Amino acid sequence: MDKIAIKKELLEHCLEFISQRIDVAQKAMDDAQESANEEGKSSMGDKYETSKSRLQEQRNQNARQLSEAINVRLVLNLLDPEKEYDAVALGSVVITKLANYFISISAGRIYAGDQKFYAIARDAPLAKTMLGKQAGDVVYFNDKPVEILEVY
Repeated sequence: MDKIAIKKELLEHCLEFISQRIDVAQKAMDDAQESANEEGKSSMGDKYETSKSRLQEQRNQNARQLSEAINVRLVLNLLDPEKEYDAVALGSVVITKLANYFISISAGRIYAGDQKFYAIARDAPLAKTMLGKQAGDVVYFNDKPVEILEVY
């Protein structure tokens, strides 16, 4: 599998991951709103006003999570899997002696073909130490050296 095909597959996995998060957040927000609306039909006093307030806060929290996931998807949509990188940056693949990484979003372990990668956000501690580094550079993570073998 060539480098571009690998990056396309990794990006597709990340887009699927974030789409699932969007769907879950949207459903949770809708459910919380529906529950709050149902509580509003009751006239049982302060106890139900407190419950309605709690449900509204849940809805707002889910709305924030939905908004964040949508923003992440917007960033992912800007990534060009055909772009080659000389240095570690958002959208790059980093091959190290430790593991393979796709600098994108925190989506955990993903596969491209039969190769294992870890999708990590650029603000993750390991990604921060690697940003701007090139093949042959060594970074230290948890006091252990991590040699960067390849960046693309």
